Amino acid sequence: MPALSLRPALALAAAAAALLPLAATAAPASADPNETVTVDPTGTIAADGTVTLSGTYSCLGNTGPVFVSSSLIQGSSTVRHGIGGTRAVCDGMTHAWANTGKVSPDPVQPGAATVEATVMELRPIGGLPLPRFHALQRQDITLTRS
Repeated sequence: MPALSLRPALALAAAAAALLPLAATAAPASADPNETVTVDPTGTIAADGTVTLSGTYSCLGNTGPVFVSSSLIQGSSTVRHGIGGTRAVCDGMTHAWANTGKVSPDPVQPGAATVEATVMELRPIGGLPLPRFHALQRQDITLTRS
């Protein structure tokens, strides 16, 4: 199978992450305690509205490209804002991740928010890249101006 370029792979990762709430209720993200993702307690909002979220991850054994994706929910809104995606290395080591993205049409404000970070692989099965979730973390954070 030819290698996926980064842009289409990130688009597939975002689409798969949209299915995450369904997948998360069906089964745990990973049965391996060595596969983790953390979210730092503070995120930032730049003057132009760009949000930056960060944390760490660790994963093992992949056959397809792996990404750390993140989304943000603020207040009583049910709108989930996708905040970037970072290519991941599944070597069992702990790595830092940082995702940035501009939220529109409803910008977020400094204050309390909830972040969901996911380590997700696009595993080739029968010629199709299907999502395999390595780790999931949902955490309350504080957004500050940078």
